[in-house]
Amino acid sequence: MIIHFDQFKHLNIKRMYGPDYQEVVHLAFHSKRVERNFAFFSIKGESFNGDQYVAEAVQNGASLIIGVNESLFLELSQTYPHCTFIVVEDVREAMASFSKFFFGQSDERLTTIGVTGTNGKTTVTAYVRSLLTLLGMKTGSIGTTGIWSSQRRFVYKKSTPTTPESLDLHHIFRDLVEEGDHAAVMEVSSIALDQQRVEGITFDVAIHTNFSEEHLEYHKTIDHYRECKMRLFHQSVHKVVNIDDDGMGEDLLKLQDENMITYSIQSNSEADLKAENIEVTEEGSIFDLSFNGTTNKVYVPVYGTYNVANVLSAIGTSLLLGFTLGEVLNVVPKLEGPEGRFQVIQTPHNQKVILDYAHTPVALERLLEEVKKLDYRQLIVMIAGIGIRDFNKMPKMAAAIEGKADQVVVTVDHPGYHHPKVIIDQVMTGFKEPEAPYIHTAQTRAEGVKRSLELGKENDIILLTSGCINNAQIVRGEEIPHSDEEIIDSYYRPVML
Repeated sequence: MIIHFDQFKHLNIKRMYGPDYQEVVHLAFHSKRVERNFAFFSIKGESFNGDQYVAEAVQNGASLIIGVNESLFLELSQTYPHCTFIVVEDVREAMASFSKFFFGQSDERLTTIGVTGTNGKTTVTAYVRSLLTLLGMKTGSIGTTGIWSSQRRFVYKKSTPTTPESLDLHHIFRDLVEEGDHAAVMEVSSIALDQQRVEGITFDVAIHTNFSEEHLEYHKTIDHYRECKMRLFHQSVHKVVNIDDDGMGEDLLKLQDENMITYSIQSNSEADLKAENIEVTEEGSIFDLSFNGTTNKVYVPVYGTYNVANVLSAIGTSLLLGFTLGEVLNVVPKLEGPEGRFQVIQTPHNQKVILDYAHTPVALERLLEEVKKLDYRQLIVMIAGIGIRDFNKMPKMAAAIEGKADQVVVTVDHPGYHHPKVIIDQVMTGFKEPEAPYIHTAQTRAEGVKRSLELGKENDIILLTSGCINNAQIVRGEEIPHSDEEIIDSYYRPVML
Protein backbone atom coordinates (compact mmCIF):
# COMPACT_ATOMS: atom_id res chain seq x y z
CA MET A 1 0.00 0.00 0.00
CA ILE A 2 1.35 3.43 -1.01
CA ILE A 3 0.54 5.96 1.69
CA HIS A 4 0.82 9.74 1.20
CA PHE A 5 1.33 11.16 4.66
CA ASP A 6 0.30 14.71 3.81
CA GLN A 7 -3.17 13.28 3.12
CA PHE A 8 -3.30 11.25 6.32
CA LYS A 9 -5.05 13.55 8.77
CA HIS A 10 -5.48 11.20 11.72
CA LEU A 11 -1.87 10.92 12.88
CA ASN A 12 -1.62 14.43 14.40
CA ILE A 13 1.83 14.84 12.86
CA LYS A 14 4.15 17.27 14.67
CA ARG A 15 7.17 16.87 12.38
CA MET A 16 8.11 14.70 9.42
CA TYR A 17 11.56 13.88 8.07
CA GLY A 18 12.15 12.13 4.77
CA PRO A 19 9.83 11.32 1.83
CA ASP A 20 6.16 12.31 2.19
CA TYR A 21 5.00 8.92 0.93
CA GLN A 22 6.07 5.32 1.38
CA GLU A 23 5.05 1.82 0.45
CA VAL A 24 3.92 0.03 3.62
CA VAL A 25 3.24 -3.72 3.49
CA HIS A 26 2.79 -4.45 7.19
CA LEU A 27 3.09 -3.00 10.70
CA ALA A 28 5.19 -3.87 13.77
CA PHE A 29 6.27 -2.58 17.16
CA HIS A 30 8.88 -5.32 17.71
CA SER A 31 12.02 -4.49 15.74
CA LYS A 32 12.90 -8.16 15.26
CA ARG A 33 9.59 -8.74 13.44
CA VAL A 34 10.26 -5.92 10.97
CA GLU A 35 10.84 -6.78 7.31
CA ARG A 36 11.18 -4.78 4.11
CA ASN A 37 8.70 -1.88 3.81
CA PHE A 38 7.22 -2.31 7.28
CA ALA A 39 5.99 0.57 9.43
CA PHE A 40 7.57 0.53 12.89
CA PHE A 41 5.94 2.15 15.93
CA SER A 42 8.36 3.14 18.68
CA ILE A 43 6.23 2.50 21.75
CA LYS A 44 7.22 2.17 25.39
CA GLY A 45 6.34 -0.95 27.36
CA GLU A 46 6.72 -1.84 31.01
CA SER A 47 10.21 -3.25 30.41
CA PHE A 48 11.36 -1.74 27.11
CA ASN A 49 11.63 1.54 25.19
CA GLY A 50 11.08 1.31 21.45
CA ASP A 51 13.49 4.20 20.79
CA GLN A 52 16.34 1.81 21.59
CA TYR A 53 15.33 -0.38 18.66
CA VAL A 54 14.54 2.14 15.92
CA ALA A 55 17.93 1.74 14.22
CA GLU A 56 17.52 -2.05 14.24
CA ALA A 57 14.04 -1.70 12.73
CA VAL A 58 15.41 0.46 9.92
CA GLN A 59 18.24 -1.97 9.27
CA ASN A 60 15.66 -4.78 9.09
CA GLY A 61 13.77 -2.91 6.36
CA ALA A 62 11.37 -0.43 7.98
CA SER A 63 10.41 2.34 5.55
CA LEU A 64 8.25 4.29 8.02
CA ILE A 65 8.99 4.97 11.69
CA ILE A 66 6.48 6.67 13.97
CA GLY A 67 7.27 7.87 17.50
CA VAL A 68 7.70 10.87 19.79
CA ASN A 69 11.50 11.35 19.95
CA GLU A 70 12.13 14.29 17.64
CA SER A 71 15.89 14.61 18.23
CA LEU A 72 16.45 10.89 17.57
CA PHE A 73 14.37 10.97 14.38
CA LEU A 74 16.19 14.06 13.09
CA GLU A 75 19.54 12.35 13.64
CA LEU A 76 18.48 9.05 12.03
CA SER A 77 16.86 10.79 9.05
CA GLN A 78 20.28 12.09 8.03
CA THR A 79 21.69 8.56 8.07
CA TYR A 80 18.65 6.94 6.43
CA PRO A 81 17.22 9.59 4.05
CA HIS A 82 15.16 6.97 2.16
CA CYS A 83 13.01 6.38 5.28
CA THR A 84 10.20 8.54 6.61
CA PHE A 85 10.32 9.46 10.29
CA ILE A 86 7.10 10.91 11.72
CA VAL A 87 6.97 12.62 15.11
CA VAL A 88 3.55 12.51 16.79
CA GLU A 89 2.08 13.69 20.09
CA ASP A 90 1.04 10.20 21.24
CA VAL A 91 2.50 7.13 19.56
CA ARG A 92 -0.10 4.71 20.95
CA GLU A 93 -2.94 6.88 19.69
CA ALA A 94 -1.17 7.10 16.31
CA MET A 95 -0.67 3.33 16.18
CA ALA A 96 -4.36 2.73 16.86
CA SER A 97 -5.42 5.21 14.20
CA PHE A 98 -2.92 3.99 11.59
CA SER A 99 -3.74 0.33 12.27
CA LYS A 100 -7.46 0.92 11.84
CA PHE A 101 -6.80 2.65 8.52
CA PHE A 102 -4.29 0.06 7.29
CA PHE A 103 -6.60 -2.89 7.98
CA GLY A 104 -9.57 -1.28 6.28
CA GLN A 105 -11.65 -0.08 9.26
CA SER A 106 -12.66 -3.71 9.74
CA ASP A 107 -14.03 -3.02 13.23
CA GLU A 108 -16.76 -0.94 11.58
CA ARG A 109 -17.77 -3.92 9.44
CA LEU A 110 -18.36 -6.02 12.57
CA THR A 111 -20.74 -5.75 15.48
CA THR A 112 -18.28 -5.20 18.34
CA ILE A 113 -18.84 -6.17 21.97
CA GLY A 114 -16.37 -5.24 24.72
CA VAL A 115 -16.33 -6.99 28.10
CA THR A 116 -14.66 -5.51 31.15
CA GLY A 117 -14.58 -6.47 34.82
CA THR A 118 -12.18 -7.78 37.45
CA ASN A 119 -13.59 -11.30 37.17
CA GLY A 120 -15.62 -13.06 34.51
CA LYS A 121 -14.34 -11.38 31.33
CA THR A 122 -13.15 -14.63 29.78
CA THR A 123 -16.33 -16.54 30.65
CA VAL A 124 -18.68 -13.80 29.44
CA THR A 125 -16.72 -13.44 26.21
CA ALA A 126 -17.11 -17.16 25.54
CA TYR A 127 -20.83 -17.11 26.37
CA VAL A 128 -21.47 -14.13 24.06
CA ARG A 129 -19.53 -15.77 21.22
CA SER A 130 -21.46 -19.00 21.67
CA LEU A 131 -24.91 -17.45 22.12
CA LEU A 132 -24.70 -15.01 19.21
CA THR A 133 -23.36 -17.73 16.91
CA LEU A 134 -26.21 -20.04 17.97
CA LEU A 135 -28.60 -17.19 17.12
CA GLY A 136 -27.14 -16.92 13.61
CA MET A 137 -24.79 -13.95 14.14
CA LYS A 138 -21.43 -15.61 13.54
CA THR A 139 -19.14 -14.21 16.22
CA GLY A 140 -15.43 -14.43 16.90
CA SER A 141 -13.74 -13.73 20.22
CA ILE A 142 -10.52 -12.18 21.47
CA GLY A 143 -9.13 -12.71 24.95
CA THR A 144 -7.28 -14.78 27.49
CA THR A 145 -8.08 -18.16 25.90
CA GLY A 146 -6.88 -17.01 22.48
CA ILE A 147 -8.33 -15.75 19.22
CA TRP A 148 -11.38 -17.58 17.87
CA SER A 149 -13.59 -17.14 14.86
CA SER A 150 -17.12 -18.51 15.10
CA GLN A 151 -15.79 -21.82 13.77
CA ARG A 152 -12.17 -22.29 14.83
CA ARG A 153 -9.23 -21.10 16.83
CA PHE A 154 -6.76 -18.81 15.05
CA VAL A 155 -3.02 -19.22 15.53
CA TYR A 156 -1.63 -15.87 16.67
CA LYS A 157 1.46 -14.74 18.49
CA LYS A 158 -0.45 -12.60 20.99
CA SER A 159 1.12 -9.31 22.02
CA THR A 160 -0.48 -9.36 25.49
CA PRO A 161 -2.25 -12.00 27.63
CA THR A 162 -5.73 -10.41 27.38
CA THR A 163 -6.36 -7.46 25.03
CA PRO A 164 -3.98 -7.31 22.05
CA GLU A 165 -2.15 -4.13 21.10
CA SER A 166 -4.15 -2.04 18.60
CA LEU A 167 -1.91 -3.12 15.72
CA ASP A 168 -2.74 -6.78 16.30
CA LEU A 169 -6.34 -6.07 17.20
CA HIS A 170 -7.23 -4.48 13.87
CA HIS A 171 -5.40 -7.26 12.05
CA ILE A 172 -7.62 -9.76 13.90
CA PHE A 173 -10.75 -7.79 13.01
CA ARG A 174 -9.81 -7.98 9.33
CA ASP A 175 -9.22 -11.72 9.59
CA LEU A 176 -12.62 -12.22 11.24
CA VAL A 177 -14.29 -10.27 8.42
CA GLU A 178 -12.49 -12.37 5.83
CA GLU A 179 -13.52 -15.51 7.73
CA GLY A 180 -17.15 -14.47 7.24
CA ASP A 181 -17.92 -13.53 10.83
CA HIS A 182 -20.42 -10.77 11.58
CA ALA A 183 -19.40 -9.85 15.12
CA ALA A 184 -16.46 -9.84 17.51
CA VAL A 185 -16.58 -10.00 21.29
CA MET A 186 -13.43 -9.18 23.22
CA GLU A 187 -12.06 -8.85 26.71
CA VAL A 188 -11.09 -5.23 27.37
CA SER A 189 -8.75 -4.89 30.32
CA SER A 190 -8.21 -1.74 32.34
CA ILE A 191 -4.58 -1.67 31.20
CA ALA A 192 -5.67 -1.92 27.56
CA LEU A 193 -7.98 1.04 28.03
CA ASP A 194 -5.22 3.07 29.68
CA GLN A 195 -2.79 2.18 26.89
CA GLN A 196 -5.27 3.14 24.15
CA ARG A 197 -5.35 -0.30 22.55
CA VAL A 198 -9.05 0.14 21.72
CA GLU A 199 -8.76 3.84 20.86
CA GLY A 200 -11.03 4.82 17.97
CA ILE A 201 -13.37 1.82 18.30
CA THR A 202 -17.03 2.50 18.97
CA PHE A 203 -18.37 -0.64 20.61
CA ASP A 204 -21.93 -1.65 19.81
CA VAL A 205 -22.22 -3.13 23.32
CA ALA A 206 -20.09 -2.78 26.44
CA ILE A 207 -20.55 -5.35 29.24
CA HIS A 208 -19.70 -4.81 32.91
CA THR A 209 -19.24 -7.92 35.05
CA ASN A 210 -17.92 -6.71 38.43
CA PHE A 211 -15.23 -4.66 40.11
CA SER A 212 -12.78 -5.46 42.90
CA GLU A 213 -9.13 -4.76 43.66
CA GLU A 214 -6.73 -5.91 40.92
CA HIS A 215 -3.80 -4.69 38.80
CA LEU A 216 -2.61 -2.20 41.42
CA GLU A 217 0.96 -3.07 40.42
CA TYR A 218 0.07 -1.03 37.30
CA HIS A 219 -2.66 1.43 38.31
CA LYS A 220 -1.24 2.23 41.78
CA THR A 221 -4.68 3.39 43.03
CA ILE A 222 -8.12 1.77 42.96
CA ASP A 223 -9.61 5.02 41.64
CA HIS A 224 -7.39 4.98 38.57
CA TYR A 225 -8.29 1.33 38.00
CA ARG A 226 -12.01 2.16 38.12
CA GLU A 227 -11.64 5.25 35.95
CA CYS A 228 -9.89 3.24 33.23
CA LYS A 229 -12.66 0.64 33.18
CA MET A 230 -15.31 3.37 32.95
CA ARG A 231 -13.74 4.59 29.71
CA LEU A 232 -15.13 1.60 27.82
CA PHE A 233 -18.70 2.73 28.51
CA HIS A 234 -18.01 6.19 27.12
CA GLN A 235 -17.14 4.65 23.75
CA SER A 236 -20.09 2.27 23.48
CA VAL A 237 -23.60 2.56 22.05
CA HIS A 238 -25.31 0.03 24.34
CA LYS A 239 -24.46 -1.10 27.86
CA VAL A 240 -25.06 -4.25 29.92
CA VAL A 241 -24.55 -3.66 33.65
CA ASN A 242 -24.40 -5.93 36.69
CA ILE A 243 -26.27 -3.91 39.32
CA ASP A 244 -25.37 -6.43 42.03
CA ASP A 245 -21.81 -5.11 41.84
CA ASP A 246 -21.02 -2.57 44.56
CA GLY A 247 -17.70 -1.64 42.98
CA MET A 248 -18.86 0.03 39.77
CA GLY A 249 -22.53 -0.74 39.12
CA GLU A 250 -23.80 2.47 40.72
CA ASP A 251 -21.32 4.58 38.74
CA LEU A 252 -22.62 3.08 35.50
CA LEU A 253 -26.26 3.61 36.46
CA LYS A 254 -25.47 7.31 36.85
CA LEU A 255 -24.86 7.44 33.09
CA GLN A 256 -28.66 7.13 32.76
CA ASP A 257 -28.39 5.60 29.32
CA GLU A 258 -31.65 4.47 27.73
CA ASN A 259 -29.65 1.91 25.73
CA MET A 260 -28.81 -0.04 28.90
CA ILE A 261 -29.92 -3.43 30.22
CA THR A 262 -29.22 -4.27 33.85
CA TYR A 263 -28.98 -7.77 35.26
CA SER A 264 -29.02 -9.38 38.71
CA ILE A 265 -29.20 -12.66 40.59
CA GLN A 266 -30.78 -11.00 43.63
CA SER A 267 -34.50 -11.67 44.11
CA ASN A 268 -35.21 -8.17 45.47
CA SER A 269 -33.47 -6.44 42.59
CA GLU A 270 -35.09 -4.05 40.12
CA ALA A 271 -32.86 -5.23 37.27
CA ASP A 272 -34.23 -5.66 33.75
CA LEU A 273 -32.97 -9.26 33.64
CA LYS A 274 -33.18 -11.30 36.82
CA ALA A 275 -32.35 -14.90 37.72
CA GLU A 276 -34.06 -16.39 40.77
CA ASN A 277 -34.39 -19.80 42.40
CA ILE A 278 -31.03 -20.92 41.05
CA GLU A 279 -30.41 -24.65 41.39
CA VAL A 280 -26.93 -26.04 40.66
CA THR A 281 -26.85 -29.68 39.53
CA GLU A 282 -24.17 -32.07 38.26
CA GLU A 283 -25.27 -31.23 34.70
CA GLY A 284 -25.55 -27.45 34.98
CA SER A 285 -27.83 -24.79 36.43
CA ILE A 286 -31.60 -24.23 36.40
CA PHE A 287 -33.21 -20.90 37.26
CA ASP A 288 -36.24 -18.65 36.75
CA LEU A 289 -35.50 -15.88 34.27
CA SER A 290 -37.58 -12.71 34.61
CA PHE A 291 -37.73 -10.10 31.86
CA ASN A 292 -40.40 -7.58 30.90
CA GLY A 293 -42.95 -9.00 33.33
CA THR A 294 -42.62 -12.62 32.21
CA THR A 295 -40.82 -15.51 33.90
CA ASN A 296 -39.37 -18.58 32.19
CA LYS A 297 -37.67 -21.67 33.60
CA VAL A 298 -34.21 -21.90 32.03
CA TYR A 299 -31.54 -24.60 31.93
CA VAL A 300 -27.97 -23.73 31.03
CA PRO A 301 -25.01 -26.14 30.94
CA VAL A 302 -22.93 -24.00 33.31
CA TYR A 303 -22.02 -24.34 36.98
CA GLY A 304 -22.44 -21.80 39.74
CA THR A 305 -24.56 -18.80 40.60
CA TYR A 306 -21.85 -16.39 39.48
CA ASN A 307 -21.84 -18.07 36.07
CA VAL A 308 -25.61 -17.68 35.87
CA ALA A 309 -24.94 -13.95 36.26
CA ASN A 310 -22.44 -14.21 33.40
CA VAL A 311 -25.10 -15.92 31.26
CA LEU A 312 -27.49 -13.04 31.99
CA SER A 313 -24.96 -10.58 30.59
CA ALA A 314 -24.80 -12.59 27.35
CA ILE A 315 -28.60 -12.72 27.16
CA GLY A 316 -28.77 -8.96 27.74
CA THR A 317 -26.31 -8.41 24.92
CA SER A 318 -28.42 -10.52 22.55
CA LEU A 319 -31.57 -8.57 23.43
CA LEU A 320 -29.82 -5.23 22.82
CA LEU A 321 -28.69 -6.51 19.42
CA GLY A 322 -32.28 -7.16 18.37
CA PHE A 323 -32.91 -10.81 19.17
CA THR A 324 -36.10 -11.79 20.98
CA LEU A 325 -36.21 -13.56 24.31
CA GLY A 326 -37.96 -16.49 22.63
CA GLU A 327 -35.09 -16.87 20.18
CA VAL A 328 -32.60 -16.79 23.04
CA LEU A 329 -34.50 -19.35 25.13
CA ASN A 330 -34.52 -21.78 22.19
CA VAL A 331 -30.73 -21.95 21.97
CA VAL A 332 -29.34 -21.09 25.42
CA PRO A 333 -29.37 -24.77 26.59
CA LYS A 334 -26.64 -25.35 23.97
CA LEU A 335 -24.40 -22.61 25.35
CA GLU A 336 -20.66 -23.33 25.38
CA GLY A 337 -18.18 -21.92 27.88
CA PRO A 338 -14.45 -21.26 27.68
CA GLU A 339 -11.57 -23.62 28.30
CA GLY A 340 -10.38 -23.64 31.89
CA ARG A 341 -13.49 -22.16 33.51
CA PHE A 342 -15.23 -24.69 35.78
CA GLN A 343 -14.04 -27.36 33.39
CA VAL A 344 -14.79 -30.74 34.97
CA ILE A 345 -12.59 -33.75 34.13
CA GLN A 346 -13.64 -37.18 35.42
CA THR A 347 -10.71 -39.43 36.37
CA PRO A 348 -10.42 -43.25 36.47
CA HIS A 349 -10.43 -43.03 40.30
CA ASN A 350 -13.97 -41.61 40.42
CA GLN A 351 -12.61 -38.15 41.15
CA LYS A 352 -13.42 -34.78 39.67
CA VAL A 353 -10.56 -32.55 38.56
CA ILE A 354 -11.92 -29.03 38.09
CA LEU A 355 -9.97 -26.44 36.12
CA ASP A 356 -10.96 -22.88 36.92
CA TYR A 357 -8.35 -20.19 36.53
CA ALA A 358 -9.77 -17.92 39.22
CA HIS A 359 -6.85 -15.66 40.14
CA THR A 360 -8.30 -13.04 42.48
CA PRO A 361 -9.42 -13.51 46.10
CA VAL A 362 -13.02 -12.64 45.20
CA ALA A 363 -13.10 -15.11 42.30
CA LEU A 364 -11.55 -17.83 44.46
CA GLU A 365 -14.13 -17.33 47.22
CA ARG A 366 -17.02 -17.50 44.73
CA LEU A 367 -15.57 -20.60 43.13
CA LEU A 368 -15.20 -22.37 46.48
CA GLU A 369 -18.83 -21.62 47.35
CA GLU A 370 -19.97 -23.40 44.19
CA VAL A 371 -17.57 -26.34 44.41
CA LYS A 372 -18.71 -27.06 47.97
CA LYS A 373 -22.24 -27.63 46.64
CA LEU A 374 -20.97 -30.78 44.88
CA ASP A 375 -20.54 -34.18 46.54
CA TYR A 376 -16.99 -35.15 47.52
CA ARG A 377 -14.93 -36.88 50.20
CA GLN A 378 -11.97 -34.50 50.33
CA LEU A 379 -11.33 -31.14 48.65
CA ILE A 380 -7.81 -30.46 47.35
CA VAL A 381 -7.17 -26.94 46.06
CA MET A 382 -4.14 -25.58 44.24
CA ILE A 383 -3.59 -21.81 44.39
CA ALA A 384 -0.76 -19.80 42.87
CA GLY A 385 1.07 -16.56 43.27
CA ILE A 386 1.35 -14.83 39.90
CA GLY A 387 4.76 -13.28 39.38
CA ILE A 388 3.59 -10.78 36.76
CA ARG A 389 0.77 -9.42 38.95
CA ASP A 390 0.37 -7.43 42.15
CA PHE A 391 2.41 -9.00 44.99
CA ASN A 392 0.06 -7.46 47.58
CA LYS A 393 -2.73 -9.71 46.31
CA MET A 394 -0.85 -12.95 46.97
CA PRO A 395 -1.42 -13.21 50.75
CA LYS A 396 -5.12 -12.54 50.16
CA MET A 397 -5.32 -15.69 48.03
CA ALA A 398 -3.99 -17.68 51.01
CA ALA A 399 -6.45 -16.02 53.38
CA ALA A 400 -9.31 -16.83 50.99
CA ILE A 401 -8.52 -20.58 51.01
CA GLU A 402 -7.43 -21.13 54.62
CA GLY A 403 -9.79 -23.46 56.46
CA LYS A 404 -11.88 -24.13 53.34
CA ALA A 405 -10.01 -27.12 51.87
CA ASP A 406 -8.67 -30.41 53.19
CA GLN A 407 -5.38 -30.03 51.32
CA VAL A 408 -3.84 -26.88 49.78
CA VAL A 409 -1.00 -26.75 47.27
CA VAL A 410 0.70 -23.38 46.86
CA THR A 411 2.55 -22.92 43.59
CA VAL A 412 3.61 -20.28 41.06
CA ASP A 413 2.09 -18.97 37.83
CA HIS A 414 4.15 -16.92 35.40
CA PRO A 415 7.11 -16.20 37.70
CA GLY A 416 8.36 -13.60 35.26
CA TYR A 417 11.70 -12.31 36.51
CA HIS A 418 11.11 -13.42 40.11
CA HIS A 419 12.48 -16.53 41.78
CA PRO A 420 9.56 -18.93 42.46
CA LYS A 421 10.45 -19.20 46.16
CA VAL A 422 10.06 -15.44 46.60
CA ILE A 423 6.54 -15.68 45.16
CA ILE A 424 5.58 -18.69 47.26
CA ASP A 425 6.92 -17.03 50.41
CA GLN A 426 4.74 -13.99 49.67
CA VAL A 427 1.63 -16.18 49.32
CA MET A 428 2.47 -18.03 52.54
CA THR A 429 2.42 -14.81 54.58
CA GLY A 430 -1.37 -14.83 54.17
CA PHE A 431 -1.83 -18.06 56.15
CA LYS A 432 -2.36 -17.82 59.90
CA GLU A 433 -0.73 -21.26 60.20
CA PRO A 434 1.69 -21.57 57.25
CA GLU A 435 3.33 -24.66 58.80
CA ALA A 436 0.05 -26.61 58.91
CA PRO A 437 0.56 -30.15 57.53
CA TYR A 438 -2.23 -29.78 54.96
CA ILE A 439 -0.38 -26.92 53.18
CA HIS A 440 2.11 -28.02 50.51
CA THR A 441 4.34 -26.04 48.12
CA ALA A 442 5.63 -26.55 44.59
CA GLN A 443 7.95 -24.18 42.73
CA THR A 444 6.45 -24.68 39.25
CA ARG A 445 2.85 -24.99 38.13
CA ALA A 446 3.63 -28.38 36.57
CA GLU A 447 4.90 -29.64 39.93
CA GLY A 448 1.88 -28.10 41.65
CA VAL A 449 -0.58 -29.91 39.36
CA LYS A 450 1.21 -33.25 39.88
CA ARG A 451 1.32 -32.78 43.66
CA SER A 452 -2.41 -31.99 43.73
CA LEU A 453 -3.20 -35.13 41.74
CA GLU A 454 -1.00 -37.24 44.03
CA LEU A 455 -2.95 -36.03 47.06
CA GLY A 456 -6.26 -37.05 45.52
CA LYS A 457 -8.07 -40.26 46.42
CA GLU A 458 -11.36 -41.82 45.33
CA ASN A 459 -14.39 -39.46 45.41
CA ASP A 460 -12.18 -36.39 45.95
CA ILE A 461 -12.44 -33.08 44.12
CA ILE A 462 -9.11 -31.65 42.92
CA LEU A 463 -9.52 -27.95 42.12
CA LEU A 464 -6.75 -26.32 40.07
CA THR A 465 -7.02 -22.53 40.14
CA SER A 466 -5.15 -19.38 39.17
CA GLY A 467 -3.95 -17.68 36.05
CA CYS A 468 -2.44 -20.20 33.65
CA ILE A 469 -3.03 -18.49 30.30
CA ASN A 470 -2.29 -19.09 26.64
CA ASN A 471 -1.00 -22.63 27.31
CA ALA A 472 2.28 -21.22 28.57
CA GLN A 473 4.16 -20.01 31.61
CA ILE A 474 5.94 -16.66 31.34
CA VAL A 475 9.48 -17.07 32.67
CA ARG A 476 12.01 -14.25 32.27
CA GLY A 477 10.16 -12.87 29.26
CA GLU A 478 9.86 -16.24 27.53
CA GLU A 479 6.67 -18.26 27.06
CA ILE A 480 7.35 -21.82 28.20
CA PRO A 481 4.69 -24.27 26.89
CA HIS A 482 2.43 -25.64 29.62
CA SER A 483 -0.90 -27.48 29.69
CA ASP A 484 -2.69 -28.60 32.85
CA GLU A 485 -4.80 -30.94 30.72
CA GLU A 486 -1.75 -32.66 29.25
CA ILE A 487 -0.29 -33.19 32.73
CA ILE A 488 -3.60 -34.62 33.96
CA ASP A 489 -3.88 -36.90 30.93
CA SER A 490 -0.30 -38.10 31.36
CA TYR A 491 -0.82 -38.74 35.09
CA TYR A 492 -3.84 -40.97 34.61
CA ARG A 493 -2.90 -42.57 31.27
CA PRO A 494 -1.18 -45.66 32.77
CA VAL A 495 -4.40 -46.40 34.69
CA MET A 496 -6.50 -46.17 31.55
CA LEU A 497 -4.25 -48.43 29.43
